[in-house]
Amino acid sequence: MEKLTFTSNINAPRERVWQVRWDDASHRAWTAVFHVGSHAVSDWQEGSKILFLGPDGSSGMTSRIAKLVPNDTMIFEHLGEVSKGVEDFTKDWAGAQEKYFLRSTDGGTELSVELETGCDFAEYFHTTFPVALAKVKELAEA
Repeated sequence: MEKLTFTSNINAPRERVWQVRWDDASHRAWTAVFHVGSHAVSDWQEGSKILFLGPDGSSGMTSRIAKLVPNDTMIFEHLGEVSKGVEDFTKDWAGAQEKYFLRSTDGGTELSVELETGCDFAEYFHTTFPVALAKVKELAEA
């Protein structure tokens, strides 16, 4: 697994950035950078399952919310893939983590993302994650 880190400084309070990150409508807007129609299905409680699904709802990733501190930290542990509505826990990157941290700054909020990924996806994330964070910034500052 390769570890990647991305950071964005946003001129908005942490509560606003948190809302943009996890509210269904804005979450769909910024994750469209990765796949138009992407969405999450969860009760948004620490320890709960979360499905990151494509537009038809039958494919994506199955994960667990490993840590949730409102307006501060969200950590996902990826467990496997969803394909044709069936969860598969045998993929290489099962157990990889995706972490989001919010820190207050003089000008607003620093959003940091740390993720573990297979080398096959590293270049993709280097290209798309900065665009996704720019979309979060745009939405939070609006």
